[in-house]
This record gives sequence, structure tokens and C-alpha cells, in this order.
Amino acid sequence: MIAVGLTIAAAGYAGRYALKAMKQMEPQVKQALQSLPKSAFGGYYRGGFESKMTKREAALILGVSPTANKGKIREAHRRIMLLNHPDKGK
Repeated sequence: MIAVGLTIAAAGYAGRYALKAMKQMEPQVKQALQSLPKSAFGGYYRGGFESKMTKREAALILGVSPTANKGKIREAHRRIMLLNHPDKGK
């Protein structure tokens, strides 16, 4: 019983220490995130969706040109579907 109590107390102190350390590192993390190039997060379409999808919006989501041929559209669609497939286990 005493061992369980000591384990819980140790976990509490460790959590408290971790939170204090994270608060001290917060400005450094923010600075590091701001120094990253914007293109590091720009690979995907970030926009609101309209009630009916346009060709332009679909092309942005797939990462192809709106005038891309059917082969490129199918290849991009397959790539995205494979990455997001529920059986992939992520």
C-alpha cells in the first residue's frame, strides 16, 4: 500500500516538473515554429469548402492543376486515398 502511494506521489511530482519545464520552454518553441518556412505546412489545401465542389477546389485538394489530364487526376486521387485509407492503421 505504501509503495502504491509513493508511486502516485512520484508521478505527481514528475508531472509537475514536466509542466514547469514546458512553460519555461514555451517562448523557445514559439520562436522555432515562427522561424520555420511557411512552405513546410503549405503542402495541403487549407480553405473553406463550398456547398458544391468546383473543379478548382478539387484540383487544390488533389494537388494538381485544374487543367490536369485524367491520368494525373487519377494518380493524385489514388495517392491521397492510399494515404488516408482506414486499413493503413494510422
